[in-house]
Amino acid sequence: MKKNLGFTLMELLVVISIIGILMALGMVSYTTAQKKGRDAKRKGDVKAMQNAMEQYYAINSGYGADASCVTQLNDGGMAEIPTDPKDDDSYHAECTADTLCICAYLESGEGNTECGSADYTSVAGRTSSYCMVNQQ
Repeated sequence: MKKNLGFTLMELLVVISIIGILMALGMVSYTTAQKKGRDAKRKGDVKAMQNAMEQYYAINSGYGADASCVTQLNDGGMAEIPTDPKDDDSYHAECTADTLCICAYLESGEGNTECGSADYTSVAGRTSSYCMVNQQ
């Protein structure tokens, strides 16, 4: 009598299918975790930029007249201006002498999109923003 010590083709197909399903679920979870991590970095960068601009305001009694606010960030104590973690795109920042608006675009689809009287819902083809305004 011969003993069959191997697996049947059907058993192998079932195991391979289960492995494929588990890998697909793992990839979805991994991608979601990456998006959340990048969004958390964006929110932290916006807060750091806001703090630097508030320091600039305290020293100079205003945010400056530069519409982009980029030059004031260095004067407010930021050694390096942050960039977006996914595509190295800079954050959206605008200021006048007494107003400040800094926005980052989120991948999660959540955000507050309003910055003073402006609405940054779909700037540059992105659908969600996280904005902070001046504290003064």
